[in-house]
Amino acid sequence: MSVSVFAIVLAAAIMHAAWNAVVKNAGDRTLALGLVSVGHLIPGIVLVIISPLPSLAAVPYLIASTIIHWLYFYLLNMSYRVGDLSLIYPIARGAAPLMVAVPAFFLLGEALMPLAWAGLLAISAGILLLGVWPSSRPKSSQKSSGDRPLLAIGFAVATGVMIAIYSLVDGVGVRISDDALSYIGWLFLLESVMIFYIFIPRMDRFRALSSSQIRIGFYGGLLSALAYGLVLYAKTLAPIAMVSALRETSVIFAALIGMIWLGERPITPRLIAAAIVCGGIILLGISPE
Repeated sequence: MSVSVFAIVLAAAIMHAAWNAVVKNAGDRTLALGLVSVGHLIPGIVLVIISPLPSLAAVPYLIASTIIHWLYFYLLNMSYRVGDLSLIYPIARGAAPLMVAVPAFFLLGEALMPLAWAGLLAISAGILLLGVWPSSRPKSSQKSSGDRPLLAIGFAVATGVMIAIYSLVDGVGVRISDDALSYIGWLFLLESVMIFYIFIPRMDRFRALSSSQIRIGFYGGLLSALAYGLVLYAKTLAPIAMVSALRETSVIFAALIGMIWLGERPITPRLIAAAIVCGGIILLGISPE
């Protein structure tokens, strides 16, 4: 993987961790996800205006990805209702690289080198370590959301399946589109239809939000849009499985955010997991494509 692609995906990982932390820490997570969608809508409109239409071959992928993203946001919202950021995020993101790499090999013929497979496995192992290690939080921050770990894990795994599916669908769709920016713009535009589903029946709750809550949610959406746009662009330059695995290093950044900002514990497994994931990143970086 080239240095430029490597840097692009790592930057996207940091942005992705940040907006997930915004949603998890929001008082009303459903409205927070709606504001994230608004943050997708604005760049989507701009990209659609300045870009040509996507190829007809890419249209089925855009439609499929839109539906899958709606399911992903729904499951993510349900996950954060019943589980910690440091539990949900690692399981959902940690399972995805392997669920992407295997189909990419059999369906797309993307054969990875042994070093890349080793790096991918190390990243997944380090990420999943965060999810299986019991968490503890200060008593003042404990809520009923942490009392249903099995339900939380179930939603997290289902979210991971959606991540793997849309990663593959968009990886192929953006490649066969005549213009990557056009594909990204139309995807953001189509995804944003969920804004009406979220806000119309919840206008009273939306009016009760403070201006700072609205700004934070919207900025989180802009971060989310930029992060995923960068990842899609990277998938036109490098194997889908390698990009997906490197992107999921966002879990380490999310774990640090959860530890420092949200007071989630313990610290030791996060440091161990970070070391394992860093080893995987190095292997991915030195592996030839």
